[in-house]
Amino acid sequence: MKAVELRKTQLSDLDTLFDYQADDEAGYMAAFVNPTSWKDREAYIAKWEKLLQDGADSWTILLDGVIVGSVGKWMMGDEPQLTYGIAKPFWGQGLATTAVELFLKKVDTWPLYGRAASDNIRSIKILERAGFKKTGTDRAFAAARNEEIEETILRLDGI
Repeated sequence: MKAVELRKTQLSDLDTLFDYQADDEAGYMAAFVNPTSWKDREAYIAKWEKLLQDGADSWTILLDGVIVGSVGKWMMGDEPQLTYGIAKPFWGQGLATTAVELFLKKVDTWPLYGRAASDNIRSIKILERAGFKKTGTDRAFAAARNEEIEETILRLDGI
């Protein structure tokens, strides 16, 4: 069995992580991408260099030592949000589920929220498997789709 592990995101990870997140299909599924850095490598690297300097809670997902994605926590107002992404070549292997489970063992702030485009059934299932419960929906502009869409909001009160 292949080993999945998390390590704190490093500056040297950013080029690979940019390439993964800039994929059109991955962006479509994520939907709520940063419109200024999604397709702009320099803006992405600059944003993440600052976030990492400021101590961002970001972890790189490794599969047998190979970068396959990232997982972390960010704040939306005063609500901590889970974020994760797996590179398209590695979809469907259970890596997001495993990475989320590993990350949740590191979390010390509850509740934790998760959000996904309502048509991103796989992402919603990953969150539900980790114990998140649906709390509602909202509508927001999805830059990767260039339209307002529904997102499902989920909450985890602790593990």
